[in-house]
Amino acid sequence: MTDYRHHLIDGAWMAAQSAQHTTVYDSATEAQLANVAHGTNEEIHLAVRAAKNAFAAWSTLPVNVRADYVRAIADQLEEHVEHLAAGIAAEVGMPLKLSQRIQVQAPLLAWRATADLAAQCLADSSVGHSTITHVPVGVVGAITPWNYPLNQITGKVAAALVAGCTVVLKPSELAPCTAQALGEAALAAGLPKGVLNIVLGDAATGQALVDHAEVDMLSFTGSTAVGRRIAASAGQALKRVALELGGKSACIATADAPIDNVVRQGIGSRLPNSGQSCNSLTRLLVPAALYDQYRDLLAQAVTRLTLGDPRDAATRMGPLVSAAHRDRVQAFIVDSEARGYDLIAGGSNAALPVHGYFIAPTIFGRVPAQSTLAQQEVFGPVLSVITYDDEQQAIDIANGTAYGLAAAVWAGSTEHALHIARQLRAGQVDVNGAPYNAAAPFGGFGDSGLGREGGTFGIEEFVELRAIQLPVARTQENA
Repeated sequence: MTDYRHHLIDGAWMAAQSAQHTTVYDSATEAQLANVAHGTNEEIHLAVRAAKNAFAAWSTLPVNVRADYVRAIADQLEEHVEHLAAGIAAEVGMPLKLSQRIQVQAPLLAWRATADLAAQCLADSSVGHSTITHVPVGVVGAITPWNYPLNQITGKVAAALVAGCTVVLKPSELAPCTAQALGEAALAAGLPKGVLNIVLGDAATGQALVDHAEVDMLSFTGSTAVGRRIAASAGQALKRVALELGGKSACIATADAPIDNVVRQGIGSRLPNSGQSCNSLTRLLVPAALYDQYRDLLAQAVTRLTLGDPRDAATRMGPLVSAAHRDRVQAFIVDSEARGYDLIAGGSNAALPVHGYFIAPTIFGRVPAQSTLAQQEVFGPVLSVITYDDEQQAIDIANGTAYGLAAAVWAGSTEHALHIARQLRAGQVDVNGAPYNAAAPFGGFGDSGLGREGGTFGIEEFVELRAIQLPVARTQENA
């Protein structure tokens, strides 16, 4: 058991004022892992005030100096890769080998890439006789989820810091080890006090941050329902807001698509984090004439998966984060079985490990496009196979949810797939298995949120544009 009972406020760890806490359990063994303190309104106020006091000095530092601090934090975090990977594997359930590569090493690359892009992104530019400058928004309240804890923190905190903002971070109470390590890294890197503050806690702690009058911008990743409430609150106060919310991403396979590759991506998109990814491809759209072929190959592919403890090298897919989340995903499966959808693999009666928050990788076929399973975010290892008769119908089905975070297209040629991709209302569209690009903007349309993270696009979220008009005569003289 680890007790996380301190908040990082104004450059020092402060003992939590409240005895209220969340108990975190090992996702595979159900053993108690940690107790996480709930920050109070007073602690949020102290953190925001520290960030506000630090803003003037931090925002006026040269960009390259702020970038050097961000690199130094990454260097400090890198000394704890194995510890972080093990902690995230236990908390979230991602297999250890993947956790080290995806949950830790990839975000460390992003910290450094953000630092490298800062000077270019924030440089002054000219439009006629105007000089365009980038002004940091101010104090940023960042609220991050549990599924990719370091990655989600990185997308907000690293970008906000290089932009010149100061930050109050409220990380998920279900994945505390990352936040603790980040705080230690910031102190070891010599980050000026008050620039980064971390207050642990639950939803009430997050709400206190949302409601604080001296927070200039809110950056949130999580559910669409919570995102709406944050947007409403921010709208009343006219605060800047960035929201990375849910998804119900579709993969369209055309009649001439390579079926083996489609199946590999269809299964692979559900694996790395047991389906606990907002951009997972949860709807596979296939030609009705090819359904039986896809059905057989998908069923075979699932049999090659191995459920188990994420620390076991043989494990291909681990558990879900908590008992409550497992039960939520299971309810989708039970409901879909009751509705008579074609159960291709898994299901509520599949064999599972004795302990842990496991859900068998589950595939339903011939799922109606307007059904609950095809419209709502499950956030677990459940794939819906939907059939279509022509490509326009496939495009309409893919665009036929409230979400628009990600999508994929497989076709016999890149040109064919690209033609379809340009018609999809999603923030990212993978064509014929293209890999993820961390420098590209990440975010979505509709209920998937507002704003973008990643690369220069993520830094730009945390600045206001200022136009300084120069006298025309002076401009001509300089020319």
